[in-house]
Amino acid sequence: MKPEVLKLLTAIVGKDNIYTSLEDLYCYTYDASFVKADIKKDLAGVAVYPGSTAEVAQILKLANMEKIPVVPRGAGSNVSGGSISIGDCIVLVLKRMNRILELDRKNLIAIVEPGVITGQLQSEVERVGLFYPPDPASLAFSTMGGNVAECAGGPRGVKYGVTRDYVIGLEVVLPTGEIINTGGRTIKNVTGYDMTKLFTGSEGTLGVITKIIVKLIPLPDAKSTMMAVFPEIDQACETVSEIIAGGLVPCSLELLDNIYIRNIEEYAKVGLPTEAGAVLLIEVDGDSEVLAKQIGQIEQICQRQGAVQIRIAKTKAEAEELWRARRSAFAAVSRVRPTIIGEDATVPRSSIPAAVRRIQEIAAKYNIIIAILGHAGDGNLHATILTDERDREEMRRVEQAIEEIFAATVELGGSLSGEHGIGRAKSKFITLQIGEVGLEVQHRIKLALDPNNILNPGVMFGV
Repeated sequence: MKPEVLKLLTAIVGKDNIYTSLEDLYCYTYDASFVKADIKKDLAGVAVYPGSTAEVAQILKLANMEKIPVVPRGAGSNVSGGSISIGDCIVLVLKRMNRILELDRKNLIAIVEPGVITGQLQSEVERVGLFYPPDPASLAFSTMGGNVAECAGGPRGVKYGVTRDYVIGLEVVLPTGEIINTGGRTIKNVTGYDMTKLFTGSEGTLGVITKIIVKLIPLPDAKSTMMAVFPEIDQACETVSEIIAGGLVPCSLELLDNIYIRNIEEYAKVGLPTEAGAVLLIEVDGDSEVLAKQIGQIEQICQRQGAVQIRIAKTKAEAEELWRARRSAFAAVSRVRPTIIGEDATVPRSSIPAAVRRIQEIAAKYNIIIAILGHAGDGNLHATILTDERDREEMRRVEQAIEEIFAATVELGGSLSGEHGIGRAKSKFITLQIGEVGLEVQHRIKLALDPNNILNPGVMFGV
């Protein structure tokens, strides 16, 4: 990075909010994905921590003039390689902008800065009897800005949807340093193109989000949690389809296969049946007077589909113990092999049984371990490849398997990503789903907003 640029950046954010040492910059060569930057060529030139929208605008205006790549970053919990540095770039870390600016109970909205921790927002909102449903697994440390940029999901997506369904307005700094506001505080808003939806899920390629307006809903009166155990995973998958077809919409409907079950139990000792082919973790919420009826109907469906054990949590502590099993999932399987590649291909809910069979067939074909966990209620399957990136021959087979999983997903009418985003990890596969014309249209949008391609180059489109 040129000394004069570093001097100007220091003047913008202050000397305590700029980092240039090798030790500091190394932190930005990786995120929570398996994608790693090449230290020799992709070390950032500087990391800056702006404290306001005005500072973000000045940084981007300077970067655009100098044609310096900028990588926006929150907590680095991205799992598709979308927040890692590229050579001599500016890493723009938004964690200092971490204020909840407003909780408006009359209009059921919250206004936050991008560095607010998702779980913190949820806690503050629930204190006043309201509810912000999106619940990514990383909610204890992921930031709202990152959630919006990736359109994060989570277990509650089956009933409540994903981040996109709650964002109604944004303040965004464009790559040129200009500031725009999209949407607003109203629930209805059809003035012009839906720019709020365009920036939500844009993965830091079109602008830097500096303020977020989300809608809230009343906090559900009560919830009830159960676990259903099945001898075979096919039975569990068919049960998911039957529950939805029966007009029942749990707030969470999670699938764990035998690989996950065995490793979670060894790791967390939560009482999972290690001989089971699969378990479903199911939670319903709403009016306390109807929860027992809903759970009873779901229990009957599970029994008809061959469940050999059904456990309904009688207390909040028992429910928390069941969810502790789910939250332990990735930590548990990380003990199997040193490298975890967690895909999040999503299929129509009726195609879940077929998708699981295809994943298992692909794992056998390439002689690799693929554990299956999923937000099964919305068709979002996390095919988790357990491997060792140091084994080049095995990684070759892994790459072939990933390509086949994506092809099968699209063939079944699905999507390459339900909540993790495309990032750098999946950019070469994007035309499988959107086609060459679709890719060209997205390139045109990128060029219109970012003519010098400074924002997160290489993310989503590979260029």
